[in-house]
Amino acid sequence: MAITKHLTLAQLIEEETGNNIYLCYQCKKCTSGCPLSTHFDLEPHRIMRALQLGREELALSSATIWLCACCQTCTTRCPEGLDVARIMDRLKMVALEQGIKPQVPEVALFNRAFLRGVKFLGRSYELSLLGELNLRTGQPFKDLSLGLELLRKGKLGVMPRFVRQPRRVAPRAKPDQVAYYPGCSLHSVSSEFDISTRAVFSELGIELVEPKGWTCCGSTPAHSTDHLLALRLSLNNLALIEREGFSQVVAPCASCFSRFRSALWDMRQEPQLKERLDQERGYDFRGSVEVKHILQLLEEWRDEISARVKVPLEGLKVVSYYGCLMRLPPQATQESEYPMVMDHLVEALGATSLDWSYKTDCCGATLSLSRTELALELSAKILGDAKAVGADLVAVACPLCHTNLDFRQGQMGLEFQMPILYITQLVGLSMGIKRLALEKHLVDSRGVLRDRGLLV
Repeated sequence: MAITKHLTLAQLIEEETGNNIYLCYQCKKCTSGCPLSTHFDLEPHRIMRALQLGREELALSSATIWLCACCQTCTTRCPEGLDVARIMDRLKMVALEQGIKPQVPEVALFNRAFLRGVKFLGRSYELSLLGELNLRTGQPFKDLSLGLELLRKGKLGVMPRFVRQPRRVAPRAKPDQVAYYPGCSLHSVSSEFDISTRAVFSELGIELVEPKGWTCCGSTPAHSTDHLLALRLSLNNLALIEREGFSQVVAPCASCFSRFRSALWDMRQEPQLKERLDQERGYDFRGSVEVKHILQLLEEWRDEISARVKVPLEGLKVVSYYGCLMRLPPQATQESEYPMVMDHLVEALGATSLDWSYKTDCCGATLSLSRTELALELSAKILGDAKAVGADLVAVACPLCHTNLDFRQGQMGLEFQMPILYITQLVGLSMGIKRLALEKHLVDSRGVLRDRGLLV
């Protein structure tokens, strides 16, 4: 006679994620660090307490698990090492499995629409995603003016591209090449990041090579919906890069960087899942590819960049905004909680790097399309502090952060405009590179740069 194993939700979470809910002693650090806790019906520490007390329906029916921005701050703050963000992901999955209606249906809809597009096309297709979300939420004209402006600036692709990873892959890496995983955004809404990144590294004599047939990493919708799917999408890309013979890959997108680093971490913690995915693709992934963010590669070349400065950015006051995913989760990214890489690079270009309070705060990128008002609230605080310390502009190194701070700045009701530039654009400007796609920004930076004598 078969024996059925009945687990409490707390036991299920420990079995599947390795997180012992009962280690939580209600210090409330997860809640105090959460940028959205004031919008929750149950703060993160109360979710944990509900699970400890067996009040499973209370946790699964909360809006909190759907409003979580996945910024990983709670995970970083937990003194017991609990991965609170992953617990929130698992609660969403269980809620859907049990047929519990999402308390924030827009978020669940966004996840489904995003992953459906990725499954069908191989990569995210923003125009279709925007259209479906607007129609299904009864807001057909939401962001219409913004969408038209993005189309006018060539930042939204009209036609989708069908991409599939090749079954047969031959080594092709050369000594002076680095694998370059642009992610979906750099081929569309963040094309200026791609243009300036390629221009800067070409000037440095480094050839960035895209893997043939790379596909979407899955981003937040994947890890919020299906842990195995999230691993599959990321590790398949890393396996492709490894098979092409590259030992390192640079990922400009902070979300892609975070997903790749997290997948490598999870792969080592869950070897049975790695074996399953190896069998699926017919290739035993060795994990030999080193994943770097664009800032790490720029840091390695900082002395060379400094020596190539032709137009010192003197008189320009800059705040460096790193966002949250570039450094979190710390066990996977191995990055400092208070990064200084971009600050030092800005100083090397001749500009003044200002200290401020929001350099690693979450901008709410994961909620930008589903709960736009929350993303606007978080982003407005970031821009307000940049203005308060006297910044001329904000330097970023993440397309998702740029989307919120630049695209949506006009929706925030601010009494000022704050230009948002990619760090590669600032580097290129100082090196005298002409084609940096500065004209693609919605908040024009060229006036400030001309005032400082940095543009003719």
